[in-house]
Formats: sequence, structure tokens, C-alpha cells
Amino acid sequence: MTDLDHILPRVTRPARYTGGEWNSITKDWDAIDVKMALAYPDLYEIGMSNLGLAILYELVNREPKTLVERVYAPWVDMEAEMRKAAIPLFSLESRRPLKDFDIIGFSLGYELTYTNVLNMLDLVGIPVLAAQRDESHPLIIAGGSCALNAEPMAEFIDLFVLGEGEEVLLELLETFRRWKLEGSHGKQELLRELAHIPGIYVSSLYQVEYHDDGTIFKITPTSPGLSSSIKRRILIKLPPAVTKPVVPYVAAIHDRAAIEIQRGCTRGCRFCQAGIIYRPLRERPKEEVLAAVDELLRNCGYNEFSLLSLSTSDYSEIESLVSTLSARYREHNIKISLPSLRIDSFSVRLMDAITSGKKTGLTFAPEAGSERLRRVINKSVSEDELLHTLETAAERGWSSVKLYFMLGLPTETPDDIESIVHLVRQSGPARRKPRGRALHLKVSASAFVPKAHTPFQWVAQHTEEELNARIEALRLGLKKSGLRLSWQDPKMSLLEGVLARGDRRLSQVIYRAWQLGATFDAWSEHFNYEKWGRAFDEYRLDPAFYANRQRPLDEILPWAHIDVGVSATFLKREYQQNLHSPETEDCHFGRCTACGLESWHPACQKSYQNSSSS
Repeated sequence: MTDLDHILPRVTRPARYTGGEWNSITKDWDAIDVKMALAYPDLYEIGMSNLGLAILYELVNREPKTLVERVYAPWVDMEAEMRKAAIPLFSLESRRPLKDFDIIGFSLGYELTYTNVLNMLDLVGIPVLAAQRDESHPLIIAGGSCALNAEPMAEFIDLFVLGEGEEVLLELLETFRRWKLEGSHGKQELLRELAHIPGIYVSSLYQVEYHDDGTIFKITPTSPGLSSSIKRRILIKLPPAVTKPVVPYVAAIHDRAAIEIQRGCTRGCRFCQAGIIYRPLRERPKEEVLAAVDELLRNCGYNEFSLLSLSTSDYSEIESLVSTLSARYREHNIKISLPSLRIDSFSVRLMDAITSGKKTGLTFAPEAGSERLRRVINKSVSEDELLHTLETAAERGWSSVKLYFMLGLPTETPDDIESIVHLVRQSGPARRKPRGRALHLKVSASAFVPKAHTPFQWVAQHTEEELNARIEALRLGLKKSGLRLSWQDPKMSLLEGVLARGDRRLSQVIYRAWQLGATFDAWSEHFNYEKWGRAFDEYRLDPAFYANRQRPLDEILPWAHIDVGVSATFLKREYQQNLHSPETEDCHFGRCTACGLESWHPACQKSYQNSSSS
């Protein structure tokens, strides 16, 4: 692609687009039956930090008759050069135009990347709308957390993979391979066949009807034999760890090797979608982790690796694992990273065990300022425990701590905002180290966004005016304490809330916003809410209907036909309990909470039986 070589010197970070990285896989194109492009609708640096994509990349390329290559959203300067030179979007491994692939699979992990999906399809040179594509075009599929409310993207995607993709993707590829080699049936026949694979949702085979007030009347399958409920795919056991990842030429957001030590979380924070859709909890055995880390470091050359989990300090053998790894790699100057730690002194001690030399920063997420509000969201941490954690960090030589809070949580009052300020003021002793050195405290806030499949999926999101008032109150309160507040634009959070709980009618809004120039909406320098506002107005849809409306418990939600395994009964119980703010016990350490998975997963079944018998 000689034209590409001419334009790369004119764009920022051209190594985003060159391919050829260490451990990347290029197969013999002509010897392969099914070719898939794995597409991430954001920058290379962000997509290369996504472990889920790395797992699928390695998994599919192990298969002898399939290949997968990577593609990321080109930055605006590269897009302009590509359009000027009429260069279609291409894969990194072979530099082939994506229209030459059989399947293009998008990872949907954040709602504000939706317009990038449309933009990438347009750069491929294929119709953006699924209804305008036939068997001569690549099959467009999507997965990721956002696929569990697929409706806003229903008009653009041929099918959605729901849940954990390691098994279902291989089943999909084998079915596609058989269809392609037979060559006797059209695309619609293929989609109907794929829709019968557990975990695959073909939105065009389901009809949505609405009441006059805009709420959903019913969602029904239109093809014989299809279930009215599509179940999320869940693995019994974690797949083998990725030990030979592609090493980027450009520093990634998380520029280190990574291994998933466990999947799922049972803490039960009521705002947290990940804590629901990645249940049940599954741990990778310690010896498997140790062996994988050895192989990983040999294969990638990093001097840092991360032990990944939604709650790393909950891993049952974390102390022993950290101790073994620290001793094994201390002389090699290799660092260990522990993201997603609980707010307690145990977490600080863990970080101490893996840190040598200068101690920089720790990050914790109290989420709410008052203990009352933390009970509402089921975030079990007391003010004394939080302050003790900060004091421990100061005593052990850490230079800074960053605290994350959410504004606009259910039942929040002005007193809860003031509690954040009070908490920071109470941390004064922790901010004064021996010999006059101060622990630097950073405070960051973002708006609460209700998400599908959580106990707060029925909650009204606060309006922009309400959120701005809370931000200003917090900013002024922290200013008196000598601290600065960083926060996200409430308009971005509100758009996220609209798309997170939207229905199929939002496809036309997304399409129009993209036509008006909306791309990279997750980037503050490119986010333009006016374009979205115009799109909503043109289609006479009110964002407040989706974001700021309290939904009754008996309303049919746009994702009601998607079964994530956690029951609606459990979610309603958790939602109603938050009104009285009792905490729900973590089933990993206590009784089974009967969330719905006890009838499916072996470990949950055992826990449920023990709870019932006692």
C-alpha cells in the first residue's frame, strides 16, 4: 500500500498504523477459510490495553482454518489523509482493506464510541446500515459489555455476541465457515442459523412494539423457533492466560503485560454493571498464574506486569501470590501492578510488598462521601476505615492518593456532598508526613450513570443543572481545603446515560449525529453535544425520556429479552433495599444471596445448598 507510506509522515504517531509488532500474527491468507477483523472503535493505544481483545486474538489464531487481524479507529488527522487519498480502512497485520474480510467484529465497551463504529464502517466503504448490506459484504458483529443492551446499535450490527466470547465466537466462526463453503444459502438464512447458537442475538429477528407514551409494549421474535429470551454465555473455567501478547510500538494506556487472575466480583455494589455481568467469580489457580507470568515476561520483554481483576485484593491467595512474585522478580527489577484494590490497610500493605524505591501514588474509589450513602450503594467501607487507610499510606511513605467519587447517586442530598468535603478535611493528619512532607490528595468526581442489568437500572439520572450544582458545591468546599477537583463534563455523562438505557429508536439519532460530524465523543476536545441535540430534535426524541425518567418496576425495559443470568427478582430486591440502605452480604465470604446464578454455576450451587441447609 504505497499511498499509505506517503501519508504516514504527515500524521501523529504513525506507528499506530504500521503493524508488524512483536508477537503479531500474519497467516497465509490464501490457506484460510474464514478471515475476521477484530475492530476496536477507539485509538490504538486504548485498544492495545484491552485484555479481552488479546484473548480472542490469540484464541482465534490458534485455529488452523481461521485468522483474525486487528484494526483501530484512526485519529482525525489519519482519517482526513485516508479520505483524501481514497485509502479504505485496513488491518494492521496484512494491510488488506477490511471489505476483503468475511467478518468484522467490533468491541463495544463504552457507549461514547458508538459513532466511531459508524465512522469505521464508512471508512471500510460498506453501508453503515445493516439493512443495506447483503452477503457480498462482511458480516458485522459486536460484543462487549455494551452489547448487553444492544438496542441503540441494532440498525448497524448484524448480530451481537452476548457475554463471554471465548467459546461462542469459535462456534460462530465454524458455522460461518460451513455456510461459506456450502455457498448455497443467503445472508438471512445464515443469520437465522447463527441466532440459534446460545449467546448470539440477531436484533433484526426481533420486533419491538411501543405504547403511545413511548415505553415498550412487547419484544417478540419474528423467526420460528427463536427464544423470547437470549442468554448470556458464561464460561465454567477461565481460558488459558494470554502469554504471548502483541507488544505495541506506541506506548499503550496500560503499558505493561497483564494476566487475569480472576473474573467476576461478588461485592455487590448496586451501581456497578461489571459486578453483575461478569458474575460468577472464577479464580485462576495460583500455580497457573505463576507459570503464566514466567512465560509472559519471556515473550514480551516488559519490566512491569499487572494482576487483573475487578477486585484484585479479593483473590483468595493474593498475599501468597504477591509474596512469591515479589521474591522471584526482585533482582530483575520487574514491577508488579495491582489495580482495583479495596479501601483498606491490607491493600496498602499489598502495595508495599511489591514496591521498591520511590513510592508514588495509590488510587481508591470511596464513590460516596457519607457512610449512609455508601450503604445505599452497598459499598461497605466506614469513614474510620478510609481515614486509617490514608494514614497507613502516609506512614509507609506514599506520596499521593487519588480518591474517586460519584455525584448524583440515588437518595443523594446536599449533606452527602458536604460529607466528601468533611472526609477530605478529616484526612488532614494523613496529609502531614514526618519531617513536614505532605501526602498529596487528589479528588476526582464523575456523574452517576444508571446502567442496564443493575439494581439501579430503574433510577432517574440527575439533570445537567443538578449535576453542575453538585460539582460547584464540591469544588468550592474543596477549594477551602486547598485541594482542586477534577470532573467529567456532565453532558458526556448524560449522553452516556441515554445510550446506556436507550431503545432501538436511538439508532436513527446515532446515525444522524454521525452524519453531523460526531466522532470520538469520549474525547473532550471532540465532544460536541450540540450535534447530538440537533439529532434528537430532528427525530423528536427527548434525551430526558431515557436518562432523567424514573422507570416503574413493571416497565418492559429495552434489554428485558437479554438474560444475563442474574434474575430480575434479585435486581428488584436490591433496588428496593437501597431505599432503606441495608447492606447485602458478599456471597464469596458469606451466605448465597440467590442472585439467579445459583441454579447454573457449580460453585454457586454448592454455596446455595450450604446456605439453604443452614
